[in-house]
Amino acid sequence: MKAIIVEDEFLAQQELSWMIQQHSQISIEACFDDGLEVLKYLQNHRVDVIFLDINIPSLDGMLLAQNINQFAHKPLIVFITAWKEHAVDAFELDAFDYILKPYHESRIITMLNKLEASAQQQLAQPQTQQNAPQTVNLVKDERIIVTDINDIYYVEAHEKLTFVYTRREAYVMSVAITEFCNRLPEQLFFRCHRSYCVNLSKIREIEPWFNNTYLVKLRDLDVQVPVSRSKVKAFRQLMRL
Repeated sequence: MKAIIVEDEFLAQQELSWMIQQHSQISIEACFDDGLEVLKYLQNHRVDVIFLDINIPSLDGMLLAQNINQFAHKPLIVFITAWKEHAVDAFELDAFDYILKPYHESRIITMLNKLEASAQQQLAQPQTQQNAPQTVNLVKDERIIVTDINDIYYVEAHEKLTFVYTRREAYVMSVAITEFCNRLPEQLFFRCHRSYCVNLSKIREIEPWFNNTYLVKLRDLDVQVPVSRSKVKAFRQLMRL
């Protein structure tokens, strides 16, 4: 993987570069201390990952990430910052990870391992599947949790918030359920109700309910998810009922 570091503190830049070289096969192609210089560089160079500080001159890290997200080829972005309050904004930009300063070597190693595993996974997939998302970013206690898509059991709307449930955790996302469900692969998740979206692979039991609808019971969780009348026909087709 090719990477660049965007960090205006020289010592922090050198420390991060050293840890990346020591603990991964990622190649550091260049280092920058200015956001506009990064945009100029990316016009003629393709990289796989950007280690990006938020507080940098000319163009701050958040604005730079917004610009990069418009690229046809979107490098993975790992934010490196002393400001934990930007974590939710980073999630909205689909950041791969969010590292707080001062660096902890074990945390950096974990992140690097995830990056390389993600790259290997992409290479191992058939070409036709490489554009399908494999992970989704969830927020917990101002931390971004990079979560395997298949770990999500179901999603539930609560007014303008969306609750996302895995086997052991519940995450509260500050986006509408429609926006969140658009990040999930259609072949795996079904919007079974205005307020619910379910992982089809987690369904354990389908129970008939009133007005020819269904209640869906999930593996590992003591929960029942409704299928609305408007979704019954599509649900029957998916489940071959």
